[in-house]
Amino acid sequence: MGTAKPKVVVLGSSFAGLTTARFIRQHAGDRVDLVVVDRNPYLTFVPNIQMEVLAGHDPLETMLLDTPAIHVKDGNTFLNAEVVALDPDARRVQIVPSDRPGSAVESLAYDYVVIALGNRLAYDRIAGFGEHGDAVSSGFYGNKLRRRLAAYRGGPIAIGSARFHQGLQGKPDWLPVGLAACEGPPLELGLAMAHWLESHRLGDAHKITLFTPAQMIAEDAGEAIVTSFLQMAAKKGFGYLNNTVDVTRLHAEGIEFESGASLEAEIKIVIPDWVPHQFLVELPITDERGFVLTDRRMRNPTHPEILAVGDAAALTVPKLGSLGHQQAEIAARQIAIAVGALGHDDAGPEYHPEILCFGDIGGHQGFYIHSDTWYGGTTSVFKMGHAPYAMKLAFKEMYFRTGGKPPAFGVPATHLLMDHFPGE
Repeated sequence: MGTAKPKVVVLGSSFAGLTTARFIRQHAGDRVDLVVVDRNPYLTFVPNIQMEVLAGHDPLETMLLDTPAIHVKDGNTFLNAEVVALDPDARRVQIVPSDRPGSAVESLAYDYVVIALGNRLAYDRIAGFGEHGDAVSSGFYGNKLRRRLAAYRGGPIAIGSARFHQGLQGKPDWLPVGLAACEGPPLELGLAMAHWLESHRLGDAHKITLFTPAQMIAEDAGEAIVTSFLQMAAKKGFGYLNNTVDVTRLHAEGIEFESGASLEAEIKIVIPDWVPHQFLVELPITDERGFVLTDRRMRNPTHPEILAVGDAAALTVPKLGSLGHQQAEIAARQIAIAVGALGHDDAGPEYHPEILCFGDIGGHQGFYIHSDTWYGGTTSVFKMGHAPYAMKLAFKEMYFRTGGKPPAFGVPATHLLMDHFPGE
């Protein structure tokens, strides 16, 4: 009678979870029994929703990737369920099947677990958002904004972030404190919205104000890049409001901020706070907010059988997909080493974050940011033109075609091509 294989459970099958599961299977082969749990049987390609919305398309028709078949092909077990509890000492996870309301709680044992559930986007903590707010973070909200734009009366537009509450317990000295969860989207959406206004003969950038709770919008991109962006935005006519502290209320005529400032706005697009799932809060593996504490190998210091990748991890600041991709490879190798499929020399580099971002700015053009200056590095690249737009489209196609498993040469090739691209 054979020895049972180590059981690996990956919680989440969106960007970080799907990629981690695929890398685990690649590196560990058939040495593990791999189970993936997600409340949805699909992945929503959130980064490109705004492109579909501003083109007048339904993102639910083009931005969903069916994931169960990918896991079946890899020999994984996919469970369509919501994670409701985790017991680190008992090494068990509680789940509730999510395909039918009223399902009973079930329990899963694990030898290793990867927490890749992302976070809650706390729109429910912004007064008035349900009636007056907009976003491009899901198919539902994308289509809601499409309807809002169809009825647009020509008034002011405000785009920006609510305050992000980062955990400070266990935060390493090298990791800065971010006041916004991710501010690439406001930059991208602001530029693309200005083009949408112009192409529909409804105005231009003068109708749009960008706002941030921080001293500087998109601070994680680095001061040099943001200064260049703000100079360009000012020339185009964008309004800019910083140090708002937080969003307190949305109403029909605009936005009110904790700083005491306010903006008139017909359309109010807000990036909310990123909040950990409630079952993680107050666990011994998380910080005071509920983000999972890890070392640079993405393993929890007190429970090394628990790993975290993507937005659920405390080290993921800002909440950016490219950081989750880097972490997925690291975590997968750690598990493969633990089960004897790889040697310790195969661990690869530790986690060293850098900002890698492609943005759509309308008119088949985009921007490219590659920077690590926020973390103390020296890389600072900001390019605009048609090539970044093409790369943004190409990444989505590649991600879908590979089933969430980009080739190993993808990121290095991107740096090689785009860092030396002359711009336009």
